[in-house]
Amino acid sequence: MKIKYILLIFFLLISRLNAEINLIFFTEKALANNLQLNAERKKLESVKQSRNISRSEFLPSITLSGDQTSSTTTNRIDKNGSNLSDTSLDTESKSISLEQTIFSGFKGLNTFKKSELQTEKAKLELRQTKQETILKTASAYFDLIFKFKNEKFYNSNVNLFERQVEFDSVRVQKGEITLTDLAQSQSSLAGANANLIKAQTEFYSSKINFERIIGEKAPDPENLKDKIILNLPSSLKTSIDIAKSNNIDLLISKLDYQIAEKELNIEKSRLSPSASINISKTENKDFSLTVDEKTEESVQAKITWPIIKGGENISSIKKSSFDRQRAQILLKDTQSNTITETSNSWSNYLSSKSVLASTKAQLEAAEIANEGITSEYDSGNSRTTLDVIQSRSLLLDARVAYAKAEKDFLVSQFKLAKQLGTLSLKLLK
Repeated sequence: MKIKYILLIFFLLISRLNAEINLIFFTEKALANNLQLNAERKKLESVKQSRNISRSEFLPSITLSGDQTSSTTTNRIDKNGSNLSDTSLDTESKSISLEQTIFSGFKGLNTFKKSELQTEKAKLELRQTKQETILKTASAYFDLIFKFKNEKFYNSNVNLFERQVEFDSVRVQKGEITLTDLAQSQSSLAGANANLIKAQTEFYSSKINFERIIGEKAPDPENLKDKIILNLPSSLKTSIDIAKSNNIDLLISKLDYQIAEKELNIEKSRLSPSASINISKTENKDFSLTVDEKTEESVQAKITWPIIKGGENISSIKKSSFDRQRAQILLKDTQSNTITETSNSWSNYLSSKSVLASTKAQLEAAEIANEGITSEYDSGNSRTTLDVIQSRSLLLDARVAYAKAEKDFLVSQFKLAKQLGTLSLKLLK
């Protein structure tokens, strides 16, 4: 009785483990292992520090300095030509200075806003890389399943032709069929073996690709879940509306334009006056032969207004203006391209869905036809060896086409979700 319970618990654990080894599991692994994604994470942290650097322009700067000097004077002679005694002097100076920028022509403000926009852009680029990683993972995952099924189909086909060659050899000896019929079966077997080798090679390549993208050893595809339905819009119009708000390329392009605007404002601010205040305190010891110690405190207000720098400032403004115009043109192009690519992804999604339904009907018809033709051939009816070979070839093609249509339909969902900007790990759950 205890053994039964132990076996039951064992099988439940195995079933649970197999249930967890699915697309979500491998997507999580890919998101953790992907080197490009990890590089984007480091880039985001770096850009965040740039924001902190730009914020420092609004804060005062404090500087501590000090120096110590020893000097000796020899061969001193007065106006009468008399020798004077040698002197030595040790001086020590300590100072502290505080400087605060009061106004910089809004350069600091625009620089800070620019750094915030760059931080948002880095976040979007990280999100974009995540979407690309999820799409590549899904493509590798479903391709592995398809290539595994493909190999099984061709392996089964080889087994069928091997049995047919054996069966036809017996029928030739009985005089039921001719040597030509047997040669046809043998030729088909040779072709089936060649196709099997190709299918095995493709399956091996898909495993290598799976491991490269996900960073995990390829599992046994027999236990992988091969169906998933994503929550996608029900119409093209809805898809385009979502893409206009969430498409990553479009959002990045908008930020590029805003960053270019801030760059132009920064360059314009270089022509504006700037004001700062400096407070300092300095202590000197052995300042001179007559003064032993001295403390100085000063407050300085400074205003600068650049007028001309050999044309550099004007040219910089013109350059930034052209960069902004370029960013605006690219934004319009990205907006148009987003609508086009969303329409293409939507059409591909619907097309792959229709192809899946068609290939399913094709497979069902091919299975019925093959079963009938094979039964008639085995019973010695009017069906020829060529009829059987053609029937099996059509059935094999239908199986491969349906398996590929399944893969294409599944991947088309992920491509559409990426185009909409909604592809995430949460969408898979």
